[in-house]
Amino acid sequence: MDPREAVVEHLPAMRAFAASLTRNSAAADDLVQDTIVKAWKNFDKFKPGTNLRAWLFTILRNTFYSDLRKKKREVEDVDGAMASTLSEKPHHDGRLAMADFEKVFAELPVEQREALILVGASGMSYEEAAETCGVAIGTIKSRINRGRARLAELLELNDDDGLELTDSATMAVLNSGMQVRKTGH
Repeated sequence: MDPREAVVEHLPAMRAFAASLTRNSAAADDLVQDTIVKAWKNFDKFKPGTNLRAWLFTILRNTFYSDLRKKKREVEDVDGAMASTLSEKPHHDGRLAMADFEKVFAELPVEQREALILVGASGMSYEEAAETCGVAIGTIKSRINRGRARLAELLELNDDDGLELTDSATMAVLNSGMQVRKTGH
């Protein structure tokens, strides 16, 4: 049996072990989830034929103690004194701007959306995006340029607008498009 499939068999025991360490049901669930994520990312390091259960429990235990050490370095703000000095922009502005963006983004052709997500939001290079899509680099650049221009048009933005979108991925996509139009590259 593939070790990835065998993980499911160990979930109840992992949950019990996590609960005994954390003494909190929600924290135990989080610990098991973190363990599965770490195991999944590191399955290339698991040696087939060895004890999968022991490997998973080691990851779980190490994750628990790492989190415990991290929490010791954190400063509690029990009375809220520190939190009361902090402020942030109201959430509704960002939600409204993001809702507008999502609406117009959905109007773009799928190829342009894909290219913008890969390069603008995911941070891939043009070369990586071209390889992922199975097209030439010039095709990706063209799709991105047309997509950014269309987004700016649909959002009624111009070079002088102070963009009020608060989502960093959205800002990256639109700002790089504005730079391209300003420099002509």
